Amino acid sequence: MMDVPDQEAGIVLLRKIEWCGRISHRSEEAQIDYSWEKFLRNVVLSHGDWSITEHASVTVDATVDRGVSHEWVRHRLGSYTQESTRFVNYQKKLPARFIQPSDLPDDCHALWHQTIASCEAGYATLIAMGVTPQIARSLFPNALSSRLVVTYNLRNWRHFFLMRTTRESHPQIREVAIPLLQEFQRKIPLLYEDIEPGARQADNLMKPR
Repeated sequence: MMDVPDQEAGIVLLRKIEWCGRISHRSEEAQIDYSWEKFLRNVVLSHGDWSITEHASVTVDATVDRGVSHEWVRHRLGSYTQESTRFVNYQKKLPARFIQPSDLPDDCHALWHQTIASCEAGYATLIAMGVTPQIARSLFPNALSSRLVVTYNLRNWRHFFLMRTTRESHPQIREVAIPLLQEFQRKIPLLYEDIEPGARQADNLMKPR
């Protein structure tokens, strides 16, 4: 699940950025309903003043496996709240869920499911023996599903997409980052339109950010 503002809310964010940017020249009175596009193309895209895009933020609510979450939270300048395996008892609160890699070879499916079942059974046994969730969680693999809430400013989302939609990115994080990028491109115009899924990371690092 990914929660992204609708286009109307996205335009509100861009108008906020325009207003903040106009403060430097005290031209707030020139802002009208549709001036944000011309202003952002000129100030941000043409002249490179990406700092004003830091005045607006978007929160995303995503469900990923623990392997993806470990990569995701390495990004700086963001706020994270994640489902805690220390405090959630998957025998009482909710059942543990696991995410199978979509590109797992067909002849490996049985082994994957057997291993997951073994880990889940071991966790259940430890909990039944009185072991706390924060200790029993050591049996869970990276495939464990986790809810992750992420808040970045619009500039940091751009950096995330430049880094995590490339051909070199982990396949599972691409499965999240590329649809999310497409949502941002639909709902927050201009700022992400030059990012193409599957580009080389070296090429993306040459783009403004």
